[in-house]
Amino acid sequence: MTAIDSVVLEQAVVHQLGNPTRGEELKLSANPLSLNDPIVRGLLTRYFLHPFNEEEQYRFTHISNLELNEMYHYVSALFDKPASFMEQSALMAHFLYTKSTHANVKQGELYVTRFSQVPFGTEYVEAVGIFKSETKEPFLKVFPHGKSFEVAAEDGISINKLDKGCLVFRQNREEGYIVCVVDNTNKQNEARYWVNDFLQVTRNTNSYHHTDTALGMCKLFIHNEMAEKFEVSKSDQIDMLNRSMDYFKTKDEFRMDEFAREVLHHDEVIESFHQYKNVYESARQVAIEEEFPIHLSAVKKQQRFFKSVLKLDKNFHIYIHGRKDLIEQGYDEMVGKRFYKLYFDEES
Repeated sequence: MTAIDSVVLEQAVVHQLGNPTRGEELKLSANPLSLNDPIVRGLLTRYFLHPFNEEEQYRFTHISNLELNEMYHYVSALFDKPASFMEQSALMAHFLYTKSTHANVKQGELYVTRFSQVPFGTEYVEAVGIFKSETKEPFLKVFPHGKSFEVAAEDGISINKLDKGCLVFRQNREEGYIVCVVDNTNKQNEARYWVNDFLQVTRNTNSYHHTDTALGMCKLFIHNEMAEKFEVSKSDQIDMLNRSMDYFKTKDEFRMDEFAREVLHHDEVIESFHQYKNVYESARQVAIEEEFPIHLSAVKKQQRFFKSVLKLDKNFHIYIHGRKDLIEQGYDEMVGKRFYKLYFDEES
């Protein structure tokens, strides 16, 4: 999240909870953090808010009635009555403790916070934050000892990496609020207790979601499905990845048929692409629209995963950014090795 200088951290409390199946306890704090030190307050605010992408939005949900979603209920009570901060934070900690039974769930600290002046679009709103730190990192502490100095090792929390987080904006209450989520640990399906069991949220189907999902599907199709069904070289795959990214960068609207014609070209590849889309939607439980506005923030995010590097053994890396017609691939029978021939005008 950007532009967090205006944010005011109003309240914060830390509870400690473990995994009940390992006999680890839930320890509730009796009082909130004092937050008297402005440096500590600023560091905590950055630690909590910096990792969030406010474009990637979720909402609380429930199979029968939104009011039965526990976290929705606790957050609503906190928004309505800030004086109940400690009570609601304890209820959240109890609820998370009951959901922390998977073998991969680690012991850690649960932070519950209340913010004001949080930027959201063109306005500033209140927000409730729920965060969990699970990973400890060693650090060195230098301290004076007589006329000399000593060094000691301690374990602590890195303020540069948030393990798990949830930020609930006081917006769209009737639809389950606007929620942002971070989950950097236990990403495998069987341990996604933070998103599925604790928060019970689902992604909002906006243009960011559609763009992000479509690009992710295209990347996997080119990387995996095409390599299995068709004779395609790594350079051809990279070329198709580049054409896919160029389409999303230069178009305002995504149109499935247009994308297939301009990027995939061949009828049999296009047919395989449509079949893969159906399988992808079913497996991921998502729906990719045939047409939608392209969201440039989602394109920028996915561009990091569209690798244009051709790796040849451990000797060479070739970065391919376009002009597939200037690359030739062959096999030298005398040497007994494959080769690439590159054409260019000048080197720099």
